[in-house]
Amino acid sequence: MLYVIIGEDVDGSLEQRLAARPAHLERLFALRDAGRLFVAGPNPAIDNNDPGAAGFTGSIIIAEFDSLDAAQAWADADPYKAADVYRQVTVKPFKKVLP
Repeated sequence: MLYVIIGEDVDGSLEQRLAARPAHLERLFALRDAGRLFVAGPNPAIDNNDPGAAGFTGSIIIAEFDSLDAAQAWADADPYKAADVYRQVTVKPFKKVLP
């Protein structure tokens, strides 16, 4: 089943985000390579794909996991969480309807 992982950033955490990004991406690439990643990306803090120093307000990941517990465990191990980038992480089942 698909699950959505919504990470909300701590204000002013761009430096920590950039430092933890390679490890964060490595885990996403592993999901992608296993055919389990549907979509992933950050939420820019301003209306621009490249927000520069404004940074990001969070991230959204939609991926396939065996269960809600497995999705939660994966989210709990995210390097952004360990680096105090995320102030809150929400994991919910996701049902794709469109397109």
